[in-house]
Amino acid sequence: MATPGWWEQHPISVLEEKTEYWLGQSGRITHPMIIREGESHYSPISWAEAFETIADHIRATDPDRSVFYTSGRTPNETAFLYQLFARSLGKNNLPDCSNMCHESSGTALSPTIGIGKGTVSLEDIETAELIFVVGQNPGTNHPRMLGSLAECRRNGGKVIAVNPLPEAGLLRFKDPQTPKGVLADGERTSDEFLQIRVGGDQALFQALGHLLLKKEAEAPGTVVDREFIESSTDGFTAYAEARQELNWAETELATGLERAEIEHVAELLASSRATIFCWALGITQQPHSVDTIKEIINLLLLQGNFGKPGAGACPVRGHSNVQGDRTFGIWEKPQEDFLQRLDDEFGITSPLQYGYDSTEAMHAMERGDVDVFVSLGGNLAMANSDTAAMEAGLKRTGLTVHISTKPNRSHVVHGKTSIILPTLGRTDKDDKHPGGAQFLSVEKSMSVVSRTQGRLEPVSDHLLAEPVLLARMAEAVFGPDHVIDWKAMADDYDVIRDRISQVVEGAEDFNRRVRDRYGFVLPNRTFATAEGRAQFSTRELEYLPPPEGHFVLQTMRSHDQYNTTFYGLDDRYRGISGGRRVILINPADLGPAGVDDGQLVDVVSVFNGEERRAEKFRMVAYPTARGCVAAYYPEANALVHRDLVARESNTPGFKAVMVRFEPRADDEEPAEVHSLVDAQA
Repeated sequence: MATPGWWEQHPISVLEEKTEYWLGQSGRITHPMIIREGESHYSPISWAEAFETIADHIRATDPDRSVFYTSGRTPNETAFLYQLFARSLGKNNLPDCSNMCHESSGTALSPTIGIGKGTVSLEDIETAELIFVVGQNPGTNHPRMLGSLAECRRNGGKVIAVNPLPEAGLLRFKDPQTPKGVLADGERTSDEFLQIRVGGDQALFQALGHLLLKKEAEAPGTVVDREFIESSTDGFTAYAEARQELNWAETELATGLERAEIEHVAELLASSRATIFCWALGITQQPHSVDTIKEIINLLLLQGNFGKPGAGACPVRGHSNVQGDRTFGIWEKPQEDFLQRLDDEFGITSPLQYGYDSTEAMHAMERGDVDVFVSLGGNLAMANSDTAAMEAGLKRTGLTVHISTKPNRSHVVHGKTSIILPTLGRTDKDDKHPGGAQFLSVEKSMSVVSRTQGRLEPVSDHLLAEPVLLARMAEAVFGPDHVIDWKAMADDYDVIRDRISQVVEGAEDFNRRVRDRYGFVLPNRTFATAEGRAQFSTRELEYLPPPEGHFVLQTMRSHDQYNTTFYGLDDRYRGISGGRRVILINPADLGPAGVDDGQLVDVVSVFNGEERRAEKFRMVAYPTARGCVAAYYPEANALVHRDLVARESNTPGFKAVMVRFEPRADDEEPAEVHSLVDAQA
């Protein structure tokens, strides 16, 4: 465990040389810790002194210069308290991990269907006639979804996987919860696999729209749901005109697919009466991501795939409560009606001006415009793009505060003063309250809110539950006479939920409904757009042609990885073992890239005339899409320029990096990385 003795034995100069995996394996943090300007080690600090130090820094600066970051693992009640604290200070600087992953989804969905999250349930997935799984690796990032996809196929539905990599979970599934699943070879989870080029999805969806409209013209009333379009949508005429013609040569170039492949999938889509599109980060982290997702909505609207069983939009989020955090108030761009209800309930005046998202926060830190940075969970140094700039920004900050369970890189690249506040984990008992043990809640990707309660004894008596920790921080900042009774909410989480019921739409009668065995579903099937109708969109085709001698790099996670946390160094679903600093490249691209399989290289990215360099990566021949390569996140984050972002959403372009390779002269050691590409068969 990371006890005070552990920190005493490991100065920052030593921790700087350690890997993220090593830091995470050091165990739970047991005491509040602090490192002051000029010191070389973290040392213990009392809770009272820690809160007073934080309060002194916050009170000494303008609210504009404080930033409150949230990790997606934060439960609903904690998120609600956190945003209440920030807005009581007078600022919406509430960046979160959603800014770096599914912000593009919400940005595309809100103006088109009026809600920034999905519209389907697991039951819908199991009963759909056709499911597209786009830019997603459920075997690694959403394993529970594999069972529902398999059930869909058993019920007669078809699954189409669209991805640059032939992921094992997209092709075949072994259910670890059944003896048959463990002992057998597994069952197929997809009927078709389209190996699309990175960034070519918009071209595919525009082609499918063109083909659906063409089939409708040939047999009116058989493909397009005109009754739904006329009663519930706007913009169809302009969309139909935009999709009238299609440049097939450009479509094949953008997608890497043959026309016949696309036409075959269009046949399946045209015949389906209940279609779901699922997607994840493969299409949310590119400059044209928002436009790409709007093309998905166009296809769903064409056939009336909203508000009926087995149909809808399904952005699949990987973090345990990233969707709930947004629902319960963590957003740098809050809606005014939410703020009005918050103010009415608590007697505060919330700021209306938008705050920093994660990318903007990095820019502000780099400029020296942030005096206080508080991180509720997470590891922003490793999660954000442009690692060197992110770390430099953290080091420039006056005070960094990390509410954490284990050591991570963000504790090492700290502000001038840095405080670590150790907290209970999701599995720990939270029973030090006047009324006894407490529980919290989370919202899943399917909008189901359910309770979560730890059962394990905490590793230390010096840990605080997050709601208690935040309440005590607020009391230290605002004093005992503040209009909000923070202690009442820390003592009894039912009080938090009662207040939530008055503020969050759809969370009425929260305390009763969350105690239901299966939780409850938040409303997600009305077109709450400004017009009250769903909106078709038209956009020019955009894709990612690399410069001469370059390839399009996408970042990815390994199987034993949960966001920035690693539980092992192998990637068994992809057959990769022996290291994480690898570049997966199609064998046919090795020659054009000027490298050999197993060769050690430096990777150089280019953006707006600037270069970024990441050293000592091993080339691994792998069946990726031609012209596209892949590397693990966060090792490759250093290659992603901070200005390479998705338009409108400002999400970092982790799936749009133009790179080349420079062989290293010191490549004398035998390659330790192994690839079992036949594992994908």
